[in-house]
Amino acid sequence: MKHANQFRKVAIQAALKGGEIVQKCKDRIKRVGYKGVVNLVTEADRFSEDAIIKIIRKDFTEHNILTEESKGYDKKSDYKWIIDPLDGTTNYAHGFPVYCISIALEKEREIILGVVYNPVLEELFVAEKDRGAFLNGKRIHVSKTSELSKSLLATGFPYDIRESQVNNLDHFENFALKAQAIRRAGAAALDLCYLAKGIFDGFWELKLSPWDTAAGSLMVKEAGGKVTDFSGKRFSIYQKNILATNGKIHTQMMTVLKMGKKI
Repeated sequence: MKHANQFRKVAIQAALKGGEIVQKCKDRIKRVGYKGVVNLVTEADRFSEDAIIKIIRKDFTEHNILTEESKGYDKKSDYKWIIDPLDGTTNYAHGFPVYCISIALEKEREIILGVVYNPVLEELFVAEKDRGAFLNGKRIHVSKTSELSKSLLATGFPYDIRESQVNNLDHFENFALKAQAIRRAGAAALDLCYLAKGIFDGFWELKLSPWDTAAGSLMVKEAGGKVTDFSGKRFSIYQKNILATNGKIHTQMMTVLKMGKKI
């Protein structure tokens, strides 16, 4: 319990610091780089990551770290911190206020802690394995919507959408005809948190990385939702595809995903 409390304290401190930094930088972005044709990185990403790592390293020098913007640190430890210092960088660079900081802690290949901070609305999401999911200290739960036709879904498109035929456009079209509506906000960690909060009823996406889903997937599970791959098998953050729902429309979404084109 003592360790769990310290893990949570440090993760929250790091997420809040990351949020503070990106907010201070947002009106004076000087450099925007490209990791791909449509995949951006800003100075704020790097400043946020440096600050987060510094806070974690102060208390947990022996832990592994995996981040989006750097190679991370590989040590002989059962613990690994998985960090996205700015999820929604493209939104951030364009002044669209949908982005967040995501931090998760993995122990022996299982996520035991997730913290996601939305600095725009000052929303702090925290989930711990077997201890529930919370928003600003108040427990949250997934929605009770049981029909896909009445569901609000969320998704995103991969960075290689221009080059690859596996680009989610087929699934988007199929769901657009089956669900009440779909939103594509551009920050997977926040999408998963809003699913945990009961705003979204379902979320699917492909070609994601561990830092995109580590904290958010735990948030959904601890809020009473279900997370698998597209075929309903056990989900791992090291897989590329994720299906997350309130549990009530999971089978219905799997059925629609099966309608996608076979490449």
